[in-house]
Amino acid sequence: MNAKSLRSITPIAGFFVSAAALNRDREMGKRSNFERREADFYPTPKAAVVPLMPYLRGVRTFAEPCVGDGDLARHLESFGLRCAYTGDIRAGQDALASASYGAVDAIITNPPYTRELMHRLIAHFQGIASTWLLLESDWAHTKQAAPFMPTCSDIVAIGRVKWIPDSKYTGKDNSSWYRFDARHTSGPVFHGRGIVEAIPMRRRTCQQCGKAYELQRSSSRFCSGTCRTRACRQRLSVTASVTTLSVTPSVTMEDQPA
Repeated sequence: MNAKSLRSITPIAGFFVSAAALNRDREMGKRSNFERREADFYPTPKAAVVPLMPYLRGVRTFAEPCVGDGDLARHLESFGLRCAYTGDIRAGQDALASASYGAVDAIITNPPYTRELMHRLIAHFQGIASTWLLLESDWAHTKQAAPFMPTCSDIVAIGRVKWIPDSKYTGKDNSSWYRFDARHTSGPVFHGRGIVEAIPMRRRTCQQCGKAYELQRSSSRFCSGTCRTRACRQRLSVTASVTTLSVTPSVTMEDQPA
C-alpha cells in the first residue's frame, strides 16, 4: 500500500476505515455544527445511563471495551455495578482482537458510530456476552440494521443526549440503548421513555417443575439450576433403562427348559 493510499484511510478501534466511509458517516452520525471528534470520542453523560439501570437487573459485572476516559464505567459503578474489564484503542487495546473480556455478566459501551466499524463490533460483542450499546434511535429503522435486529432483544429509548459537557445544547438525534445477544433470535421489545419495565418480566413455564418463571435469556428452559440438574438426571436414567432393555435377550418358549 503506497503513502497516498495510507493517507486516505484512518485507524479506528484497530481497523482501517476509508476516508470515504468516514465522510459518509459524518453525514449519518451525530449531526451538529461541531467537527466530529477523533475516534468518535464522545464521553457518555450520567443522564444517558440513568434510564438504562432498571433494565440491568441481574448484571453485577460488566466489560467496557471502548472505555475512552472512563465516564460510562464510572457512572455504572456509582450504581453498584463492578467493571471487570476496560480497554480502548487509544491505549492500544483493540476491542475486536479479544475473544473474551473475562467473567462478566454483560458488555456495556458507547461504541464508535462509524457504520462499518459499529456493525463489526455488534457482531463481535454479542457472541461474547449479552451486550448493551448506546446507539442512534433511527439506526433501527435503516436497511443496514436489518441483519442485526433478530439478535436485538430490547431497545430502551432515552431521547437526546448532551454529548458536549460544556455546551448548552443536546444532540440533534434521539438515542437508545440496544441489547444484543447471539442466543436471542426473536427480535426486540421497545421500551419507551418514562416506562420503567424490567426485562425479566417476560415469563416462561419450566420444563421440569411446570412453574412459571421470569425469562433471563431466550434459550432458557428451566427456572433454576436445580430443575436443570433434575431434568438431566432423569434423562440419563431413562437413557440407561432403554440401553438395558435393548441388550437383554428375549426368552422364547423354545428356550424354556423341558
